[in-house]
Amino acid sequence: GDALPKEFTCDGSSATLPLAWSGAPEGTKSFAIIMHHVPGPGDAHWYWVLYNIDSNITSLEKNSMDIGVPGNNSVNGKNVYAPPCSKGPGEKIYTYTVYALSTELKLSAPAVSRDVLLAAIKDSTLASAELNVTYTR
Repeated sequence: GDALPKEFTCDGSSATLPLAWSGAPEGTKSFAIIMHHVPGPGDAHWYWVLYNIDSNITSLEKNSMDIGVPGNNSVNGKNVYAPPCSKGPGEKIYTYTVYALSTELKLSAPAVSRDVLLAAIKDSTLASAELNVTYTR
């Protein structure tokens, strides 16, 4: 629930947030991460999709690269982290979710979106954990 430091937003250096997790269930073969924001009913924006993170990795340093497979973001459609750039009045909530998966994913789509990843992991998610942060400009 804390505020996302400016360096991890478009107002800072646009770095990826360092993350760490533990307690993955037995049988975990890979991890996936999604960072998203829900501005209103039926709407979702996603800023980071990362999957096929090896099961022996339990943390990502700031600006981790070459770990896992990046999916696309809803900001510019590229397969990279897109930092939040809060628009409109008021504080926004951004959610990081780490998924422990029973398999490595074999996705053929050139640009894996949040929805594509969620559909692909529906039957292989062993556990998940969320971190909510806030940001306002």
